[in-house]
Amino acid sequence: MKHPANREFYSYWDEKRDGAAAPERGDLDPERVRHLLGDIFVLSCDEAAGYPFRVAGTRMCALLGRDLKGQSFTSLFHDDDRPEMQDLLAMVADETLATVAGITTLAADGTRVHLELLLLPFSARSHAPVSLTGLLAPLTPIEGLHTFGGLKDFSLTSWRYLNQERKGQRNLRKWSLIRGLTVYEGLR
Repeated sequence: MKHPANREFYSYWDEKRDGAAAPERGDLDPERVRHLLGDIFVLSCDEAAGYPFRVAGTRMCALLGRDLKGQSFTSLFHDDDRPEMQDLLAMVADETLATVAGITTLAADGTRVHLELLLLPFSARSHAPVSLTGLLAPLTPIEGLHTFGGLKDFSLTSWRYLNQERKGQRNLRKWSLIRGLTVYEGLR
């Protein structure tokens, strides 16, 4: 990871998961990362709706020139990059894989902007909506962006999963979805 905010947020998330695949959403204390909250977001894992924002920090909303709550995350991406971004989000959520990605975009004035995107899963619980969190940080300072109408048409330039050491083995959970079909979540 290149951006210090992403490194700090990942380190806190990693500490809170305590060797598990991912922490539960309630394990993260916003007060501990208060200075990062403007760049942090939470997405609902609703693929059909394009992974809508449940929460988006004020700096992130300023970068995009609008309030993001309820907006589709994948709609931020150029049409050609949406399917790959959708697949990446599904992998983060379904496989509980922390991921970092490089993003480029053009501001309305034509300035090329490079961003670093951190995507972090939450532990799935049967009684809570599935979601993931992350942080979007510009790699160079951006001044006066709000006067240009915000960033749009993101392009995914690179991505990689972050190495996550896990302590012990995961417990197997048996989910009976429909009669005659049983799904086991468990070890890889």
